[in-house]
Amino acid sequence: MANDDPSLADRMMDGSATAAQEGLERLIGRLEHLVVGQRGLLERLIVALLAGGHVLIEGVPGLAKTRAVRTLARALDLPFRRIQFTPDLLPADLTGTQIYRPATGTFDVRPGPIVTSVLLADEINRAPAKVQSALLEAMQEGQITVGDETIVLPETFWVLATQNPIEHEGTYPLPEAQLDRFLMKLVVSYPDRAAELAMLELPDVAEASHVESWSGDEPALFSPAQVLAFRKRTESVRVAPAIKEYVVDLVRATRDPAAYGLGLAPLLELGASPRATIALIRAARAHAFLSCRDYVTPHDVKTLARDIMRHRILVSYEADAEGLSSDDILGRILDHIPVP
Repeated sequence: MANDDPSLADRMMDGSATAAQEGLERLIGRLEHLVVGQRGLLERLIVALLAGGHVLIEGVPGLAKTRAVRTLARALDLPFRRIQFTPDLLPADLTGTQIYRPATGTFDVRPGPIVTSVLLADEINRAPAKVQSALLEAMQEGQITVGDETIVLPETFWVLATQNPIEHEGTYPLPEAQLDRFLMKLVVSYPDRAAELAMLELPDVAEASHVESWSGDEPALFSPAQVLAFRKRTESVRVAPAIKEYVVDLVRATRDPAAYGLGLAPLLELGASPRATIALIRAARAHAFLSCRDYVTPHDVKTLARDIMRHRILVSYEADAEGLSSDDILGRILDHIPVP
C-alpha cells in the first residue's frame, strides 16, 4: 500500500521531531475513527511498537481491544493474523504441522498462523499451559520449531494478546515466565459517557466487514520497512545516567522495599526482574521519541512504570486482604523514590 504522505515518513526517518509528532497524531487519528475513547491504549500500543515489545491487554469483553490491534496492523501495512485461544487449542494450531507426502515419502512443513508480523492472541488466558509454551518460544527467540525444522519469524513479529480478568469463568492465569516476556500489560477500562455516545455515530461499529472496508479505502500510513527504521531511530534517544539510576531504583524497590525505606515487604511476594529495568528504558525511549524529544525525562519513566511492571510483581495474600493491587503498590513506590 502506498503512504498517503510519503514526505512525512521520510522526515521522521531523517530525525525530525515535529514530523514524529505529526506522524503519531495522524496514526492515532486514523485509529480513533474506529476505536473511540481509548486514546491511552492506542498511544501505548504505538510505544510498544517502536520499542519492539509484545503487549498484553486486559479488559472485560466489548472494550475494542481486538479492534484496536486489527486497525493498527492495517494502518501500518503489516501482515496480520488472529487466533482465538480456547481450552481445546493445541500447539500445532499455532505453529503448524508436518504433512506426509506419499509420493516422495517425505514430510512437508505447513506453517501455522503464528508465522506473521502482527499476531493477535485473542483471550490468551483461555488456553492451557502447553499452548502458552508454544507461544513462548516465538516471543523469546523470534522463531518456531515444527518437527525438526526451525522457522525464523519476520523481524516485525509482534504479539498482542488480549485477556479477560482472571476472575471471569473459564480463564487461567498465565505463567510468570511468559508474563515477563510481555513488554507491557495494559489495563483497559470503560470509556467515559461522551465517548460511548460517540460510538453510536459510527456506522455498523460491531461489524468486522466495516473494518475491512475502512482499511481498504485508506492507504497505510507507514510501510514495514519504515516501522523498523523508526525502531532504530528510537534506540538513539539519549538516557542520562541519573535517569538510569532512577529506573534501577524503581525496579529494585519492588524486590527490596526495606532498603528504600518502604514498609511494603509484607505486601510483595515477588519483585520485578532485571528484564523490567531494560523494558522500562526501552519504553521510555519510545515515549520520548513520540513526544518530539531525543532524550528521556523522568515523566517518560513515571508515565509507563505501571504498564511495564504491573504484571512483573506478585502481591501477597496480605495485600489482597487489604484490597491492594499491584498498581497501588507501584504508586507508593513512585511517590517515594526521589525524582532526579
